Amino acid sequence: MPSVVIAAHNEEQVIGACLDALAAQDIGGTLEIVVSANGCTDRTADIARRGGAVVVDRPEPGKAAALNAGDAVATSFPRIYLDADIVLPPHAVGALVARLSDAPGRLAAVPRRRLDTAGRPWPVRAYFSINERLPAFRSGLFGRGVITLSEEGRARFTALPDRIADDLFVDSLYSEAERVVVPEVEVVVEAPRTTRALLARLERVRRGNAQLRADGAATGAPVRPARRWAWFTDVVVPHPRLAFAAVPYVAITVVAALRARRAASSGGGWGRDDSTRNGTATGDRRGAA
Repeated sequence: MPSVVIAAHNEEQVIGACLDALAAQDIGGTLEIVVSANGCTDRTADIARRGGAVVVDRPEPGKAAALNAGDAVATSFPRIYLDADIVLPPHAVGALVARLSDAPGRLAAVPRRRLDTAGRPWPVRAYFSINERLPAFRSGLFGRGVITLSEEGRARFTALPDRIADDLFVDSLYSEAERVVVPEVEVVVEAPRTTRALLARLERVRRGNAQLRADGAATGAPVRPARRWAWFTDVVVPHPRLAFAAVPYVAITVVAALRARRAASSGGGWGRDDSTRNGTATGDRRGAA
C-alpha cells in the first residue's frame, strides 16, 4: 500500500480537505499518511491526527527537512509526496500507482494540472496563460503539488537538499522515459491572488532554481536547464493571439528575476504563497476526473 508524505506549515485551513480526499481514495485498502508538521503555530498537527495521519511535529519550519523527516517515518512504496493544499480526486492514487507499474523502468508519475485563475487580476491571468503552455510544465514533475515515486525511483536520492526548489531537484533525477504525466488525473493548482503575491512567488522560485543549478554545476549533476525564450518560440509563435499576454508575462518575469538576484539567500525555508491559503480561496479546491 502506498505511503503519502505531506510537509505542512500552518495548514489548518486546508489540511482537513486534503486528508478527507485521501481517506476517500478508491484503492481497496488504507493509505499510510505521514504529516510532517513543521514550525506550526496553528492546529495543523491536531487536525492531521484527527484525520488519521501519523504526525511528525517539528519546531523548525522548512519544507525539505520536513519531507525528509516524514520520509524517515514512512514505511511503504510507492511514495507519494503531496502538498497540503492539494485535494486529490478519488481515483488519483490508484491511477498514479498503476502507471508506475505498467511500463518497465518507469520511476515517477505526476497528474496533469489545471491552474485556477478565476478572480485573479489581469496580469496574473495573462502570466499564466503563457506559463501553463510552456513545455517544461507539460512534462516536468514540478508545479503540480503531487509526485509519486516507485521504490526504485526513491532510491535515486538519499535526502532532499536544503533548497527551496525540491520538486525541480526530483525532476532532475529522471529521464523523460522514466517519468510520466497521468492525464486521467487532474489536480487544481491555485494561482496567486494578486500580482504582488505572484512576484513574490516567482522571486523565491527563481532564487531556489538558481541555487539548485549552481549546486548541480558544482557536483556534475545538472538540473533541467532554463529555456529563456520558450515563452516566445513554443507559446507565442504557435498561438499569436497570446502576444498581448506576453507583455505582462515578460515584465513580471524580468522584475522577479531582478528581485531574485538582489535577494539574500534564504536557505531551505518555505517561501510559499499564502495568498491562496485562506478559507475563501481554498474551501472549494478539488481534483477533477
